[in-house]
Amino acid sequence: MMISFTNDYSQGACPQILTALAAENLRPNPGYGCDSHCAAAAARIRALTGRPDADVHFLVGGTPANLISLTAFLRPHQAAIAATTGHIAVHESGAIEGAGHKVCTIPAADGKLTPALVRAVCAEYDNDTREHMVQPKLVYISDTTEIGTVYTKSELAALREVCNELGLYLYLDGARLASALTCAANDLTLADIAALTDAFYLGGTKNGALMGEALVILNSALKPDFRYIEKQRGGMLAKGWLLGLQFEVLLADGLWFELARHANAMAMRLAAGAKAAGAGFAAAPCSNQLFVTLPQAAVAPLAEQFGFELWGLPADGRQTVRFVCSWATREEEVDALVAALQKELSAR
Repeated sequence: MMISFTNDYSQGACPQILTALAAENLRPNPGYGCDSHCAAAAARIRALTGRPDADVHFLVGGTPANLISLTAFLRPHQAAIAATTGHIAVHESGAIEGAGHKVCTIPAADGKLTPALVRAVCAEYDNDTREHMVQPKLVYISDTTEIGTVYTKSELAALREVCNELGLYLYLDGARLASALTCAANDLTLADIAALTDAFYLGGTKNGALMGEALVILNSALKPDFRYIEKQRGGMLAKGWLLGLQFEVLLADGLWFELARHANAMAMRLAAGAKAAGAGFAAAPCSNQLFVTLPQAAVAPLAEQFGFELWGLPADGRQTVRFVCSWATREEEVDALVAALQKELSAR
């Protein structure tokens, strides 16, 4: 059986969630997120963020969370700013553009936006013909980024400052937020993120849930009528309790953090082994995504035993591949990949 390092959502759900879902399966619950499980999960999120005023909405996946949020937050002529590698720019099939909002992109080192980059984009659209172009209004970032890097508290605070200055919203895609918050390079807390952003979400799909993301809206100006947009865009799940219950389990005793710590630990174990085998890295190992540079000839033999993604085009006889560890990755699976890397790289 092939060992998968393709992504962090291939497996179903952690056992604690499956047990809870089975126990609740035959009990009737109110629909559309108006149930006790969604209420309990939302209360836990408000406690963790220190924001009793936060609105919390449970959505099925990351793309619906981004699409519905930006549709609700932006007026028809307004646009989002993102790094060229940003998920909404490259991995969501033009969902944001399909909803009528341009994504203004700019190359960003390590996948992270900076105040200077935000200013540069805004300056491009602020001139004598401004009414003939879109109006940048929202800064989109993700933590972790698409290349596995994380924002520091000072970096996020600097983005908050420039957004305040330029009248922009700051939105954080948290598909892999648990991984970001539990990695060694992190100095942010959920409370910090709630204090510095206008809205963000906690990812469940990529951290032990069957599916689900918890959107947290902090800015009062963005809260009205959100559920109308959620329903109109197909994001309001009739069996909303399925999402609420999963976050109730994940957040009750720190399980959400525990699962992410495991994924990160497995990734660091793999990173150490890959480095010892002679592999390079396109981005410094930090979280549960690793971008490993290998001799191109080594890729096909590895693909016979392991699942992973090619990242970018080959260059100078080398190919970058992405290995992703998850809450379910086992040490023996990591060690098997390390042994295979050692074998293939020693032969090149």
